[in-house]
Amino acid sequence: MRILITNDDGINAPGLAVLQDIAAEIAGPEGEVWTVAPAFEQSGVAHCISYTHPTMIAKMGERRYAAEGSPADCVLAGIHDVMKDTPPDLVLSGVNRGNNSAENALYSGTLGGAMEAALQGVPAMALSQYLGPENYTIDNPFEASAQHGAEVIRKILAASPPESSDYRLFYNINFPPVLAANVKGTRVTTQGFRPDTCFSVEAHSSPSGRKFLWVKGGNQQVQTAPGSDASANLDGYISVTPMRADLTAHDAMESLKAIE
Repeated sequence: MRILITNDDGINAPGLAVLQDIAAEIAGPEGEVWTVAPAFEQSGVAHCISYTHPTMIAKMGERRYAAEGSPADCVLAGIHDVMKDTPPDLVLSGVNRGNNSAENALYSGTLGGAMEAALQGVPAMALSQYLGPENYTIDNPFEASAQHGAEVIRKILAASPPESSDYRLFYNINFPPVLAANVKGTRVTTQGFRPDTCFSVEAHSSPSGRKFLWVKGGNQQVQTAPGSDASANLDGYISVTPMRADLTAHDAMESLKAIE
């Protein structure tokens, strides 16, 4: 199996090294793991692509490239340039430092990379490590994802339904904020919503008197509805959420028929 890996924390991020090991285990001794990752951190860029300017790409080592662009740019570079003669069988994005459960999924560059792979017709998964009081300060906060990542990916690959030819599935995997030994199992979940939790801005003044706004997040320890991703994570479970890039609100279609 040929696997392309990327992330949004940057090519030198420790979570990418964790993903390299996970991917190598999945690919097996006869497989290949290729890396095309952002040269710099790209957190929060979602599914952004560098449509109006070129992306510089540099070879950093064998099967290892850094691109000055978003995770989606990196996937495009991997599929259409770096691996164009031997395209990947699977794209893995992560392991993100911090969760991409609930509303975080909408902002995540980690998911943006997986989404782009799905749009390109390649199976894809995004992996993120939830942080909390139990694992935030340990030597390896990625312990849970490192120990359980390969097994979860194998199970998803074995259980994935046949794909359609339009918007393909990709998978949002979030590992709980607990030690690896305390992971209770895996739950297939919906995308949750944290009540009264959203991004905001905080104003600060520079020494010169100019005003700057810092984007700040909300409380990540807020429970979501039962059966949803963050709820499972905070209860100690790995969440697996199947997703598509189709943004249609199908539940609103019928009520809107009145405007036709």
